[in-house]
Amino acid sequence: MQLQQLGYFLAVAETRHFTRAAQRVHVAQPSLSQQIRALESELGADLFHRARGNITLTDAGQALLPLARRILADAESARIEVQEVAGLRSGRVRLGATPSLCTSLLPQVLRVFHREHPAIRLLVEEGGSRDLVGGLATGSLDLALLILPLQSHDPALATTELLREELVVVSAPDAVPPTAAPPATEGRIAVGELRGHPLVMFRHGYDLREATMAACRAEGFEPDFAVEGGEMDAVLAMVEAGLGLAVLPSMVADQRPLRVTPFAPPGLHRTIGLAHRRDVEPPRAARELRRVLLAYLAEAARTGQLPRGTSPV
Repeated sequence: MQLQQLGYFLAVAETRHFTRAAQRVHVAQPSLSQQIRALESELGADLFHRARGNITLTDAGQALLPLARRILADAESARIEVQEVAGLRSGRVRLGATPSLCTSLLPQVLRVFHREHPAIRLLVEEGGSRDLVGGLATGSLDLALLILPLQSHDPALATTELLREELVVVSAPDAVPPTAAPPATEGRIAVGELRGHPLVMFRHGYDLREATMAACRAEGFEPDFAVEGGEMDAVLAMVEAGLGLAVLPSMVADQRPLRVTPFAPPGLHRTIGLAHRRDVEPPRAARELRRVLLAYLAEAARTGQLPRGTSPV
């Protein structure tokens, strides 16, 4: 089995067309078809159903697809790693991060990294923790900043806890206060006091959605939604417009002109972590970014410069 054959197989699987696949990989269509046939012969199974105008994967093809993607991604990582042996003069880092971390922690860390290594390309993918775990598993990401613990634990991933962050309730600055807090917790809101207050809710797949829903259900109620299905920027804009409340990380809330109300003790918190595949060492540039990130957080903790509402784990 050759890497070239896997590349041809992947091109056909993604285009569902032999001619377009040949154009994508810059070979003649007969040569591509011959290599696919050779791969099928070696594996002992057809990979495609070849109906006229309708190319689909067989069960064997479906089984091979994620493995082929991982093998090719690992081969690309290996090529880049070898090229970086002489030093960190070039290379790339493919980093995933949740939307809230993309707008809070990540820019400052990447500023430091880019200042030290300006020639390294930074490729950032924004997504929920579940999507980022998938990117790590398929080899399309080197590192991911996500929320721990992972909903479905993947033993193939190595994780490092970084920060514990407070979650808060936010509302428009000119809106009626979200609750008449009892004297013992003046200025704070209990989770149960969200009952009956319309929330601006993130789309499915957001860690913040799952955390908010779980906290409300633990108090015995289903939250009411004013608007549902937004991404981070949309949720912030809708809260600022006065459409409802939202539960946000404190690092994000502090960056916007919002009224911020902490939760009453014990509060709501989440753990921010860094993950990578356990079976493949990240490329040298990714390892350097990990070092910069850990050094940045250690120095911020030592000097008391961690963002408000966060603490080292």
